[in-house]
Amino acid sequence: MSSYLYIINIGVILVFVSLFFITRKTNKRWSKINDYLGKVTTTVDSIRYGDLSKKINTDHPTYQNVTHSINRMVETLNDRERMIAEYQSELMNQNRLLESVINSLSDGILIINDKFEILRATPKILKWFGIKKGQNIIGKNIFEYIQLSDDTLEADKLENNEVFIKHTPTNNFLISSQPLMHIEKKRYVIIIKDITVEKEIETLKTDFAATLTHDLKVPIIAAANMIDLFLNEKFGKVSEKQEFALKNMQASNNELLDLVQILLETYKIGDKGIDLYKEDIELNPFAQEVVNNMLPLTKDLNMNINFTPAKSNPVINGDKVQLQRVIKNLISNAINHSHSQKDIDVKIGEIKGFATISVIDYGQGIPKDEIKMIFNKYYSAAKKLRKVGTGLGLYLSQQITQAHGGEITVESEENTRTEFCVKLPM
Repeated sequence: MSSYLYIINIGVILVFVSLFFITRKTNKRWSKINDYLGKVTTTVDSIRYGDLSKKINTDHPTYQNVTHSINRMVETLNDRERMIAEYQSELMNQNRLLESVINSLSDGILIINDKFEILRATPKILKWFGIKKGQNIIGKNIFEYIQLSDDTLEADKLENNEVFIKHTPTNNFLISSQPLMHIEKKRYVIIIKDITVEKEIETLKTDFAATLTHDLKVPIIAAANMIDLFLNEKFGKVSEKQEFALKNMQASNNELLDLVQILLETYKIGDKGIDLYKEDIELNPFAQEVVNNMLPLTKDLNMNINFTPAKSNPVINGDKVQLQRVIKNLISNAINHSHSQKDIDVKIGEIKGFATISVIDYGQGIPKDEIKMIFNKYYSAAKKLRKVGTGLGLYLSQQITQAHGGEITVESEENTRTEFCVKLPM
């Protein structure tokens, strides 16, 4: 029995000794783990506060994979930070360049919200608005500084509207707007352009041209009156050869007078629009008379002007002088650009609600890429044919037709035919 108790006591002692050594070894391991976790915590804190130079230094094989992963992550973050810094630097450089370009523009630029409050303005705007250094314009209402020429108060409907800037009253300005897309709040870019110089130049050009053409008209009319006196034999008998020469002079003089009149009418349109003196016009006899007046121009060209009246003899309300100018110009163009001895057709017709006047020639035609330009001011195909022409005839004809509530259309096939059609409301 005593030997049995002795064995039990020895066993208990051995167990306690084993537990002591196991506990000691475990404590050492936990100490190492705590040390490692301390290093990890220190590194993570450094990363959190922006120090990406910290790394975990340990050669313990147990933690090698974890240490390598953490250090690799730090290196990756370091690389990303360098890339972000480079991108930020490049972005700042681009922003500075863009700002320099915008600030150097001759136009002034504003950014406003839907309440017309100014969010940003270029130096040109500050100068025009009279904002001195140190003064703040941000948050101010744009209408404290400008006044529109009309009652437009919607930022997205400003398109080349005239605007008066209170601090710069002697200059002329145009204002336009463009909404900024793809942003949550409504923002608008406002562009203000100083057109003072352009206005002055345009006024000078208009005044010069109007004065010049008016002064030219006087001697042309005087020459026309003198030719009429010779043809009427007020200064004695006129021979056939003299009469032929005088009629050619008369025709040339009338063309020159028409040209000067077109110039005058064009500048009147630009200044105050077309004044129409309307009356009821029976289109068949009216167009027939114009054709008869144009027939002498085809006398030596081996061509004729064929007139086809409408069956219904449509009646329109219009200005006889202005519409006569349109028809004469279209016939004159047909003669000049015919390039053939084929006749010219003038036809009166009627479509729903409109009377039509068609002038057709069978000559060179108009290239497709030029059709859209022929009604532009100063565009002229005459230059290609070494003919005299301002290019204002078709422009003026279109303006007159539109003033009557109508339109001019054109269809052309090169080297085959060209048809101009004037549509006028009945």
